[in-house]
Amino acid sequence: MRRHRTTPRPGWQETVEEQGLIYPLSRQPDGSLRPYWDESAYYSFSLAEIEALEEVVAELHEMCLTAADHIVKENRFADLGIRDPRVAALIAESWRRRDELPSLYGRFDLHYDGRGGAPAKMLEYNADTPTSLVEAAGPQWFWMEERFADVPQADQWNSLHERLVDAWKRQAALLPPGAPLHFAHSIGDELGEDLMTVAYLRETADQAGVPTEVISMEDIGWDGLSGRFVDKKLRFIRACFKLYPWEWLVADDFGPLALDTLDNGGGTGSTLWIEPLWKMLLSNKALLAILWELFPDHPNLLPAHLDGPRDPTPPGANPWCGTSPAATRSWPRCPPSTATTSSSARGWSRASRRGSASASRRA
Repeated sequence: MRRHRTTPRPGWQETVEEQGLIYPLSRQPDGSLRPYWDESAYYSFSLAEIEALEEVVAELHEMCLTAADHIVKENRFADLGIRDPRVAALIAESWRRRDELPSLYGRFDLHYDGRGGAPAKMLEYNADTPTSLVEAAGPQWFWMEERFADVPQADQWNSLHERLVDAWKRQAALLPPGAPLHFAHSIGDELGEDLMTVAYLRETADQAGVPTEVISMEDIGWDGLSGRFVDKKLRFIRACFKLYPWEWLVADDFGPLALDTLDNGGGTGSTLWIEPLWKMLLSNKALLAILWELFPDHPNLLPAHLDGPRDPTPPGANPWCGTSPAATRSWPRCPPSTATTSSSARGWSRASRRGSASASRRA
């Protein structure tokens, strides 16, 4: 693995915006803007490194599934901060019936520098509401084609688009028949990242032959007569892909109704949500401690504990602060920050979730 400095293309911002990346700038805590899309450097890998990383990700995913199974069987939901027995029971049911529930994708965040054969280390697994899809599947590929147009053998470790379309095709039979799949995002995202991520995922579903509709979380309504969620045209929402964390959904004003009507497999309710409820287990930061407990000293894990740090921090390192296991789409910060939410007229909360993750996602 090598880092190469390069000159950004003239008009790069307009180019990536035309390709769907309408959020090329990131707002900082002081209100200033800095580039989110940064093409002043790129990374090259050997084929052996790519193959090794593919094997690592596959193994980590299986380990995470093992950890989820352990949490359910040993009833360790409280270790993840999940203390509502009703939510825990529904997660357990969702896990047991996972083969009946569509699940699209997840994103590992890894530390890897290719030096001295050191293995990649897992930082987190965002398996509920991962972003970075638009820039990775589109503009990043087009950048490579333009930047290396005169290099015939140039290639990129990138098959996101094809795999997403294939995933929809494989799981189409698990969707409720005769109803469109709604795609929902929160309008509280001021930069448009969630909007474009949902629009792109909807496009992949369309290409797979899945009928779709789009809606914002704030526009989802509740029909008290039928006891079902409806869209703006008062049509029942039978299935919905939500770019909205389960931790927020169950805590919202309409959270109890979402649980009451949850299709947890086999038509057990009136609304099926994607990602499924069991994904709460994989997106929780406390999963890292469970993994370390089940797979101690694994080469792709970092030491993690539920009762606070135990291992010495290497000189010059910036230790993570806080002991809260709550899941979030933001990168850990010191001190931890809490996203502010306000209930909308229809009961769903609005909040910005970009946080400080953007710098890590550029890598």
